[in-house]
Amino acid sequence: MDKGKQIKLKRDLGYFWGVNFLIINIIGAGIFVSPKGVLEYSCMNVGVSLCIWAACAVLSMTSALCYAEIGIAFPYSGAHYYFIRRCFGPFMAFLNLWTSLFLGPGLTASQALLLAEYGIQPFYPSCSSPNLPKKCLALAVLWIVGILNSRGVKELSWLQTVSTVLKIGILGIISLSGVFMLVRGKKETVGRLQNAFDAEFPEISQITEAVFQGYFAFSGGGCFTFVAGELKKPNKTIPRCIFTALPLITVVYLLANISYLTVLTPREILSTDAVAITWTDRVFPQLTWTVPFVISASLFSNLVINVLESARVSYIAGDQGQLPLMFSTLNVHSSPFVAVLLNVSMGSIAIILTNLIELINYLYFMDSIWTMLSMIGILKLRYQEPNLHRPYKVFLPFTVIAMAISLCLVLIPLVKSPKMHYIYVLLFLLSGLLFYVPLIHFKVKLVWFEKLTCYLQLLFNICIPDVSDKQTSSF
Repeated sequence: MDKGKQIKLKRDLGYFWGVNFLIINIIGAGIFVSPKGVLEYSCMNVGVSLCIWAACAVLSMTSALCYAEIGIAFPYSGAHYYFIRRCFGPFMAFLNLWTSLFLGPGLTASQALLLAEYGIQPFYPSCSSPNLPKKCLALAVLWIVGILNSRGVKELSWLQTVSTVLKIGILGIISLSGVFMLVRGKKETVGRLQNAFDAEFPEISQITEAVFQGYFAFSGGGCFTFVAGELKKPNKTIPRCIFTALPLITVVYLLANISYLTVLTPREILSTDAVAITWTDRVFPQLTWTVPFVISASLFSNLVINVLESARVSYIAGDQGQLPLMFSTLNVHSSPFVAVLLNVSMGSIAIILTNLIELINYLYFMDSIWTMLSMIGILKLRYQEPNLHRPYKVFLPFTVIAMAISLCLVLIPLVKSPKMHYIYVLLFLLSGLLFYVPLIHFKVKLVWFEKLTCYLQLLFNICIPDVSDKQTSSF
């Protein structure tokens, strides 16, 4: 370890990095998958489906601004965990940590498998791809992501830039091609949009389902709470990034959907699981192989960011004493190496044991519970600590809207399709008590953990940071 180098999470990430970070988090596979779901639940009413996409953009903005208040009021890495601890105490914070220890690797594994699916499928055009090569590719990609994360956040800047260019580039091609076709004014394409509201109008329950489908494509706006401790001037950087990235994403999403509807009929969109690939087959047949690989590259960057975010939660939990000390250590690149290693290892086990495609619904169900509690926490702190230093305050109705959305995401699966799996998820959440009571409440010490920490420090060249997040006073 270089004695002349200060080891800590550094505040050297600025506006450009933040905009890229937000774009990568939000633009994933959703825009290539969700158009089918939105159109289906809109009863193939083109006008309603486009209005729902616009509404989802507004809802995403409200959610992002709510999380912005959390990241600015508590500008620490893993601010969401710290915020839950401040609002609801160490027990709820530990349950949040317990959830994230499995939620993060679960999402990581599912993203790696989805990436492998898109990357391998072109080699099997007439049948589904086999599991063995898919899982091998997913494991290889996941460990490459772990190596990149262990090199520090600054090393990921070039990857963020390339990924942003790829994502905006492919969606830009789709969007501009649709605009060009509309300008040319073919009767069937223009007529489809001129009579946009002529189809059957959906019921309220169907509109709600359509909103959930579109909202999935806009999810990820709260990502700044994971890296708030590494941003320069977070009270200014976070709002600027949100008001730059989200309007850009909204315009691109709306134009992409208009382009889909310009080229394909609503029934053709409903008949495909990958609308972007079907669109490419129709407009640019020579790029049929290119689009799946661009989507894979897009998912790769999402995978990198997901590992980064999950590692920050484990890092601050170790710093706050709810995980062993070794999780709050950093390597020479100021990366929480042990936390990254844990996330990648657990994700690898999940890839080997299951495909996780069905399990992802239950993971998002669990995530919705914590989102709802976060919104309640904002209201709670506004009432209990009105004098808390808040350089930025979200408009309170936005918090109520975000809370209502999260509540619906929790209740609708329980009411519409009740399954024992959701009970198992809640039981799993409460199983954190088995670890909290002896290890945190009664502070039972495990001697072998201390020996393991010393061994890992020597093996991986890691150390306790020079300045911990909770000691940092200048924001």
